[in-house]
Amino acid sequence: MSEIWSLFGSKIASILFMWAMIERYMPRHFRNFIDRFSQQLDKLLNPYVEIKFFEYSGSYMRSSDTFSAIENYLSSKSMAQARKLKGTSTRNSLVLKMDDYEEVTDELKGIKFSWSLRKIVPMEKSLSVYPASEKRFYRLTFHGRHRRFVTKTYLKHVLDEGKAISMAKRQRKLYTNGNGDGYSDKIGKWSHVIFEHPATFETVAMDPEKKKEIIEDLTTFKNSKEYYAKIGKPWKRGYLLFGPPGTGKSTLIAAIANFLSYDVYDIELTAVMSNAELRKLLIGIASKSVVVIEDIDCSLELTGQRKAETSEKEEASDGAVGVVKKQAEEGKKEKKSQVTLSGLLNFIDGIWSASNGERVIIFTTNYVEKLDQALVRRGRMDKHIELSYCGFEGFKVLARNYLSLESHDRFEEIRGLLEETKTTPADVAENLMPKVGNEDPERCLERLIQALKNSKEEATKKIEKEKETATIEESSGEGEDTEDAVKTCSRV
Repeated sequence: MSEIWSLFGSKIASILFMWAMIERYMPRHFRNFIDRFSQQLDKLLNPYVEIKFFEYSGSYMRSSDTFSAIENYLSSKSMAQARKLKGTSTRNSLVLKMDDYEEVTDELKGIKFSWSLRKIVPMEKSLSVYPASEKRFYRLTFHGRHRRFVTKTYLKHVLDEGKAISMAKRQRKLYTNGNGDGYSDKIGKWSHVIFEHPATFETVAMDPEKKKEIIEDLTTFKNSKEYYAKIGKPWKRGYLLFGPPGTGKSTLIAAIANFLSYDVYDIELTAVMSNAELRKLLIGIASKSVVVIEDIDCSLELTGQRKAETSEKEEASDGAVGVVKKQAEEGKKEKKSQVTLSGLLNFIDGIWSASNGERVIIFTTNYVEKLDQALVRRGRMDKHIELSYCGFEGFKVLARNYLSLESHDRFEEIRGLLEETKTTPADVAENLMPKVGNEDPERCLERLIQALKNSKEEATKKIEKEKETATIEESSGEGEDTEDAVKTCSRV
């Protein structure tokens, strides 16, 4: 046996040597003929065709919708055929998927297909800041004579079925980029939890007309894919929510996401180190999503930058000493996020913002006057929505939510107090919420009325105090004028 293997190895070595000589000295046209001949021979011996569908694509590692659709399509076949499965839990059930290197078969119109899940494992550790990742892909194998059927019919069937299954069992998610130093080599710096916020437009305490206007706007946006393509604009919509704290901006965002059945991407700008990183986050955002930046006036130094640049030039003209002092003070500050106003504007409506489409971008702020006008102009923030203090219509929604009351004798009294005070929906809700399990709604309404009366008294005292202060300042000003007049006369 050892002699046979020795002879076999010698023959293989001779063949490889001869092939190397042929590759080196044989004319190119003859080598091309040999290559074509070998390819034809390979087709005769192995007539099967393979197609790979990778989980992530591109240098930004964007998740592939095709891979997800195939995974959903093969889920039932995996449970019936695969010997090794992976289990993932959802809110309502346990989902079983095909494990790596498993294989299942499928059939359509009498034609059989083979699917397998494979992965490419990097051989060496990457020298990059981010670790090298495994590349998972589904491999479809079929006979070459069915190539046209696969490309024209079968793949469309797989994708349509997979997307339908995905929509039927879809579990919406809340994504965030504020995950510290952790890094996910699959989806950049996005991490997620299941989105389970119960807010709906029926439970949002706001003016009914304004609520109806928002619902109609969202409905029009969701059904306007062809229209946006026709006018040459990316399929996205910008909302600016502004108003005092506690007026329900975050609740309205959750209601919008639930109404559209979109995922939510909550961006923490202070965790983004550069404009390039912000762009990578944008690429990782899927379609059918609500992109949120809350309290944008507090997130970064994005307001008044142009004035700051002007003031720096003026200070420079005062002398080198002031400039050196300013640079020394800035050098002491720890460098954090380098995201600029320009980078954020490109994020909203730059060229990269057109990728994936069907997005609603929402900014919230308590002080809209602090924001740069370039950030909130129409076209970037298409719709400006002011959320103000609680009115009577908003109170009725809260009374229905918290106390299951449609009407009550004391509603008119509450209406009058709400018109005379500035009370946020959050304050009203806190007073309406029962403090014990079976607290009487009458007591809850009484507690709210008392709170509104106290707020009214405090506002009245504040106004009186301001009047007194103004009177004193005015009197002191007149006294000073009289004293100056006396001194002037004495000098004369």
